[in-house]
Amino acid sequence: MLLLKKLANSETVNKFQESYPDADIASLSDFMQIMRSASDLSESLNKLLDEHALLQGRWWVLVLLTRQDDLTSCPSSLAEDAGVTKATMTGFISGLERDGYITRIIDPMDRRKYCIQLTQAGANKVKQVMPIFYTRVKSLMSTIDVKQRQEVVEGIRILSNNQHLLKS
Repeated sequence: MLLLKKLANSETVNKFQESYPDADIASLSDFMQIMRSASDLSESLNKLLDEHALLQGRWWVLVLLTRQDDLTSCPSSLAEDAGVTKATMTGFISGLERDGYITRIIDPMDRRKYCIQLTQAGANKVKQVMPIFYTRVKSLMSTIDVKQRQEVVEGIRILSNNQHLLKS
């Protein structure tokens, strides 16, 4: 996420405009504000989860496991669903296993393969944190009305669907 806390002031923007006259300063400024806001929201979520000795990545793995009828999934599926690499997921799994929130279920046909299952301790952790998470998200989202929220979400969705334009 964006680590830049201080966004450019008007003097800096003017200097930038002089150096790069073809730059669309308004678009750049809006983009930086969106990135800054996303970083701030992510940081706030991290603080909420830290109150419960959780990290964001591990939290989302627990949530993904609760979506499964049998509370079980394979690491590659979890990585894909979380949008992280398999190596990153391995780190999440190790931490969650160490904390007792998940257990590995080894494939009896191929001992190199395994799936992850939510333990009772993991389910209890989700039950403990989820109501707080929902309450705080509701509180945050109530700071804008439903129409504004729909517009923001739709705008972010359009940007996300066109993120290839930033990559190319």
